Amino acid sequence: MTAAMDVSSLAAGSLWVPVVLFAALAQTVRNTAQRSLTTELGTLPATLVRFLYGLPFAAAWLALLYGVPQQAPAVPHFSGAYLGWIALGAFFQVMATAALLLAMKERNFAVAVTLSKTEVLQVALFASVLLHELPTALALAAMVIATLGVLMLSLPPRGQLLSAAAWFSRPALYGLACGACFAIATVGFRGAALALGAETPWLSGAWGVLIAQALQTVGLGAWVALRTERGLAPLWPAWRLSLVAGSMGAAASLAWFTAYAMQGAGPVRTLGMVEVAFSYLVSRRLLRESFSRPEKIGMGLMLVGLVLICLQGV
Repeated sequence: MTAAMDVSSLAAGSLWVPVVLFAALAQTVRNTAQRSLTTELGTLPATLVRFLYGLPFAAAWLALLYGVPQQAPAVPHFSGAYLGWIALGAFFQVMATAALLLAMKERNFAVAVTLSKTEVLQVALFASVLLHELPTALALAAMVIATLGVLMLSLPPRGQLLSAAAWFSRPALYGLACGACFAIATVGFRGAALALGAETPWLSGAWGVLIAQALQTVGLGAWVALRTERGLAPLWPAWRLSLVAGSMGAAASLAWFTAYAMQGAGPVRTLGMVEVAFSYLVSRRLLRESFSRPEKIGMGLMLVGLVLICLQGV
């Protein structure tokens, strides 16, 4: 009947699960492409590629949704609340990347990365405060179990693990800040999906990605152009790999935004941890290395958490 009821009926089912799995897989491909671009272009230009080259694909998807005139959905009303939520998410997504970049310059980067993995638990906290979306007992248990599994996969070397100075250092704070910024960004995008009231989650996702990536392209593009030595010049020769990163980044973002319109932020980001498993398995497959005992336990815990979060969404 209403858009809200349509979204709620979808959330009651399990359609959001394959959408999130696709988002995680596309993000893994994007990350692989961006690793090569980071070496070639530098970190900030490689980050900009994700938004700049992804914009045409986001626009094409939106045009496709409106492509059949007889069945074209109505253009939703873009309220001040919606634009505020989108701007909040876009800003903190860039800030999260900045925090991770700062952590990369420090010696104890491994600790920072480990602490950034607390994003899912921070999502649950911020979603409860800002959106009043309280996780169920099963969802909370899944978040904790999956987070423990990811932490075991990304724990720093034993020397840093036993060092109190490492856990309370500046890079550790960067890691926590990174997780917090990603969590706030997630809540912002979920809040935008709720505020838009689009006819379908697909339409909500398409508009959200287009507006957010436009803001990020303009903001980060201006920063790179004005504050880096070569400006935007390095972006154009690397257009082939940039198209891969941009298209996969846009596909991942479209799926994430669509999932936020179907399900709460906490469950979506918890299931999204499967990206770690994808990346880890690909890495191990390529390197043909065996899993250590803690790694096996960590992978098992994470998979248990993902199964639980899927069960609570059914």
